[in-house]
Amino acid sequence: MDQIAWKELCCSLFDYKTEKYVIAKNKKVGILYRVVQLSILIYIVGWVFMVKKGYQEVDTSIQSSVITKVKGVAFTNTSEMGKRIWDVVDYVMPPQGESVFFVMTNLIITPNQRQDTCPENPGIPDALCYRDNDCPRGEAVIAGNGIKTGICIKMGNNISGTCEILAWCPVEKKDKTKSALLADAENFTVYVKNSIRFPKFNFSKTNVLDTKNDAYLKNCHYGADQPYCPIFSLGKLVNWAGSNFHEMASEGGVIGIQIEWDCNLDKKPSECNPRYSFSRLDNTFAEKSVSSGYNFRFAKYYRSAADVDFRTLIKAYGIRFDIMVNGKAGKFNIIPTVINVGSSLALMGVGAFLCDLVLLYLLRKSQFYRGKKYEEVRSNTKKSLPESTVNGNQAGNQSDNSLSRLDQQLQTVEA
Repeated sequence: MDQIAWKELCCSLFDYKTEKYVIAKNKKVGILYRVVQLSILIYIVGWVFMVKKGYQEVDTSIQSSVITKVKGVAFTNTSEMGKRIWDVVDYVMPPQGESVFFVMTNLIITPNQRQDTCPENPGIPDALCYRDNDCPRGEAVIAGNGIKTGICIKMGNNISGTCEILAWCPVEKKDKTKSALLADAENFTVYVKNSIRFPKFNFSKTNVLDTKNDAYLKNCHYGADQPYCPIFSLGKLVNWAGSNFHEMASEGGVIGIQIEWDCNLDKKPSECNPRYSFSRLDNTFAEKSVSSGYNFRFAKYYRSAADVDFRTLIKAYGIRFDIMVNGKAGKFNIIPTVINVGSSLALMGVGAFLCDLVLLYLLRKSQFYRGKKYEEVRSNTKKSLPESTVNGNQAGNQSDNSLSRLDQQLQTVEA
């Protein structure tokens, strides 16, 4: 018996089994089935393959380099500096040009500072005093400019005064002009050269128009009529970010320049071009917020003929530009194509699943359809022979009995 069972098992491995289908003549369910199939087909063809390009291999590990150059000249006439010309070396930091650069548009100058003792700025709370004991010697002024000397300096007949400090004196001025000193920066231009590479496909590109005309970059400006020119006006950059240049130039701010590369390498390389977007990144939700704007301090140091060091302190307000680059490249590959086609075919089975739910559980005749779709097969605990075999055995027994009776009759006649 065991050999027979193993033999039947081995033979069954080469049997082909197919599904049994039941055709339900129900127009509502049929229409639902076709609508679901059509929706899935539109999604697969329209979204997966046409929009998302599911037949392509994608590389998102973009390698990028950004070089910037600002050009422009401004003129100022102030009491601290007199008449002065400002060029790119004076107002751009860092001067070598990077993906993050700063253009100074307003400033507060404190000239001729040197190491000495002087009264602290009265606008600093920790510097207020009524007597010398309020200025402990050697203690730093919180949010101030120097170290307390232990002396309280009072002006005139005032009851209160400010602590004397050892610092760069005179201390920094706090007042700035309401309008930007370098308002002419609105007309400055910045050249943004972006070189990118997708290592998976060994593909490189720049945002500079491939031309042999030397005068092109000297005359072009980025805009709707010249989308491939990498030269931008600072005033337009701020406007495109949704801000007013003169307001931003007074207090400072941060502008983000987003360069997006979306390259379909199944097409010509000339059709892989950058897309720009601009936004303001510093806090502008509250007009009186202490965190809005952008500024920092730096100094220029000198030494006099008497070998005394002194400096000019500058508190710079301006616009910081952050250039952010991202992108992806895609190219046809058989592996993602086969995977997406297989997933699409499997997704087509959702229509049959939904229609089965409606047909077997939601319709009035669901019991009738369940009876047609499923067959119940019950097996007895005892083994029974097939009906044809049993009937054949019974017929054989009856014929044997008839023959025995005939033999007995013949024997009687002969006797």
